[in-house]
Amino acid sequence: MKRRRFLGGVAAGALIAPVFAADYLSADEARRVLFPAAETFAPIDLAPAAARLGVPAGRLARLQATEARAQDARLGFVATDEVIGKFELIGFAVGLTNACEVRAVEILAYRESHGYEIRQAAWRAQFVGKGPAAPIRIGSDIRNISGATLSCTHVTDGVRLVVALLRAWTAP
Repeated sequence: MKRRRFLGGVAAGALIAPVFAADYLSADEARRVLFPAAETFAPIDLAPAAARLGVPAGRLARLQATEARAQDARLGFVATDEVIGKFELIGFAVGLTNACEVRAVEILAYRESHGYEIRQAAWRAQFVGKGPAAPIRIGSDIRNISGATLSCTHVTDGVRLVVALLRAWTAP
């Protein structure tokens, strides 16, 4: 009988636990925020670039990249992806210049109970101007946020991968 009460208490507690999940932008909204002057967004197949870099094909399952275009000119690129935080997925978008340097990073969805500070503009601004020559690593050129180490590290790793893939895609 004690076991039933205990399990019932756990189940009841789970129903009233706070929920921290939040969706901030869709992929389409992020594209418009990152490149408001774009008229179209043409999909990019990153599989050949991933193969050249040795990135497992499965890693591309959630990553989508597009060219932002206006009047037949390429304005840059937008990539959306998801990385694991501590337990849940974090959706993000990266806007890049034609030289594959970061224009901006947007957080699309955050589902963790801690670490939501990665949405702060000051943290995301650290990526601006970083390109293929930058390390894009926590502790070297991207600072960590205490209590959000895994979220910071994994989003940083995701941005570094996006930069590398798009650089490989644009390289002859």
